[in-house]
Amino acid sequence: MADASILVSASPGERRVALWQDGTLQAAFIERPACPDGVGDIHIGRIATRVPALSGSFVVLEGGLSGFLPDAQGGEGLPEGTYLPLRVTRAAQGGKGPRLAGTGLPKDLPRNGPPRLLRRGPDAALRLAAAHPTLPVMVDQPGEAARLRAALGHDRVQLLSHPAFDEEVEAAFEQLASPEVPLPGGGRLLVHPTPALTALDVDTGAAAGRDSAAHRTVNATALAEAARQIRLRHLAGPILLDLAGGSAKSRAALLPALRSAAGADPLLRVVGLTGLGLMEMVRTRVHPPLHEVLGSPPSPLTRGLSALRQAAREAVACPGAPLTLRAHPRVLAALRDWPGALEDFSTLAAHPIFLQPDPALAPGEEVIEDAQLRPR
Repeated sequence: MADASILVSASPGERRVALWQDGTLQAAFIERPACPDGVGDIHIGRIATRVPALSGSFVVLEGGLSGFLPDAQGGEGLPEGTYLPLRVTRAAQGGKGPRLAGTGLPKDLPRNGPPRLLRRGPDAALRLAAAHPTLPVMVDQPGEAARLRAALGHDRVQLLSHPAFDEEVEAAFEQLASPEVPLPGGGRLLVHPTPALTALDVDTGAAAGRDSAAHRTVNATALAEAARQIRLRHLAGPILLDLAGGSAKSRAALLPALRSAAGADPLLRVVGLTGLGLMEMVRTRVHPPLHEVLGSPPSPLTRGLSALRQAAREAVACPGAPLTLRAHPRVLAALRDWPGALEDFSTLAAHPIFLQPDPALAPGEEVIEDAQLRPR
């Protein structure tokens, strides 16, 4: 693997994208093409309701979807009923529609109603490729390679004969789904997202004991890792970091180090120290946090797509051998309901995968086996 590259791992129903540099994960995205987050999409929308108290307007988009257009983003002075081109700047969240901004349009796109989607925004691979124009893009699926070559050129996109994610990258992505992050030298960072805010807690464990100097060392290490996890997981909104031990004065002395660590993330701002000695941050939401995509704990769909990814690799390694996925009924129902996932597998493997419900298996205990072992 190159010292720095953009890795695109495609599997049935899902696409995972990594910026990998010097053996470290620098950016991570998990996308489900059947339900894109919409950021960057261009729409024709109609102003439905002016809301002066919110300094903006609710906008009708295609299919009756509602978005919000702030006055400061091109909505000021527009009467209800106005049609205009809009770009999605923030993904929907918590039952609220996407955030919108007025936008110019390429000459080939229409400018009048009815409300409709005109063009999808760039996905994670294209965004990273634009942000890092010298890096190679390595892909493990022919269809993805063809799509990206059409946008980036043939020479920049390399089609691999093996999975784009090796064991090290897989482990880094698996870590992002866990609430516990081991810290170098001992201790751990605990990540607890809630609907209102995200709480980060530093636990020294056996690394420090009662040694105050060791506590300071763990806390200093945790600052950089906290900023990195916030960025990788796309955490957003209010974020509170509780360090291990120390007085309010000693914690305040670490704020410059936190601000330095946060400097690599233009969406993250360090506010200061709360009255309880918690480090307060806020991060602008653009894309959904990974815990919303994956579920916390991982959803039945996440479990099912992970099992399909494993089954797809087995199908490639042993072509022609039909497989059975044995799993909890909720996992199998989620796969059946997710557009394209089972069809993608059938295309890749040249045969469908048999689904066998097994209520005795909890989500996360999925089993892939030779279909010839299925009970008759």
